[in-house]
Amino acid sequence: MKILAAMSGGVDSAVAAARAVEAGHEVVGVHLALSRMPGTLRTGSRGCCTVEDSMDAQRAANKIGIPFYVWDFSERFKQDVVDDFIAEYSAGRTPNPCMRCNERIKFAALLEKALALGFDALCTGHYASVEKDAEGNLELHRSFAMAKDQSYVLGVLTEEQLKHSYFPIGKAAKKQDIRKEAKDKGLSVANKPDSYDICFIPEGDTRDWLSDKIELRSGSIVDSEGAELGMHDGALGYTVGQRKGLKIGRPAKDGKPRYVLEIRPKENVVVVGPEQALTISELSGEKFSWCGKAPENSIDWFEAEVQVRAHGESHPCKLRVVDGQMVIRPNMPIRGVSPGQTAVVYLGPRVLGQATIDKTVSAVLEQV
Repeated sequence: MKILAAMSGGVDSAVAAARAVEAGHEVVGVHLALSRMPGTLRTGSRGCCTVEDSMDAQRAANKIGIPFYVWDFSERFKQDVVDDFIAEYSAGRTPNPCMRCNERIKFAALLEKALALGFDALCTGHYASVEKDAEGNLELHRSFAMAKDQSYVLGVLTEEQLKHSYFPIGKAAKKQDIRKEAKDKGLSVANKPDSYDICFIPEGDTRDWLSDKIELRSGSIVDSEGAELGMHDGALGYTVGQRKGLKIGRPAKDGKPRYVLEIRPKENVVVVGPEQALTISELSGEKFSWCGKAPENSIDWFEAEVQVRAHGESHPCKLRVVDGQMVIRPNMPIRGVSPGQTAVVYLGPRVLGQATIDKTVSAVLEQV
């Protein structure tokens, strides 16, 4: 096959590209320039999109012996990921930019360009695998290395995208094995630290970064019955489940801490309450998709598992599609779920699909 290897400058994508070559494929490496500040260096950065990362990817490609290019996707990234992130926070939601990047950049814009140029598949260093069921249908599966499993952020992939996705390291690899393999291959990124947090917020302070993009106005902090408890200095700087920094003068009647339960951006209000009110008995979203073949009779309740954070635990649940929405009911209430997050559903190791959460129902309060 003719393979386009997306090379971030990290160890995983470098080893993935090397394995693709060893498997006999014709491989070309590409690094995506996503920053709108091309001179950005890694100093203070916790992401994966700096000039130094591009240079690391170049060195890895040279060592592997494959052609290498840098493609500028910064405008598309700004529109589809950064601007979306700001818009979601403005609406009082908690978005996952890594999901949007995979959905709209890597496996949409990049894959589309790759196919247009005659490539058969896009290779990445994600820890997940594409498998076939007994009928030959493609499925996305978790990595056996659960500590590094990245199937959650790939839950947005469609059946057509799975046909052109290639994850050489994802099935059973462990990080220490990948680093050793990189060292054995003479790749300089063998001991490079993993990237983490949001790549376009290099200091890791989301509130401070948003303060330059969204007007933060002071407003009321209220309980679930609407009684004012204090004032905040910008509702959009809070997240559901937050406990610290609420600056509420008087304690709760029971003396226990209070947590952010809801953010109402139109009213500029933050709603707080007891920890147990964070437990969610149902969540739903109209922006959903199936990863591979859609299940039969999805309008009827069926058993699955749901995961609401990239490295969170999976929760047994029931789900169905009704009135154009994926509705998920965990068997036991789960804590601290916010609109804007992504719910990824699994059948065993298989990623079944995903939904962007629009609404949650509290197991304690009538609705959050």
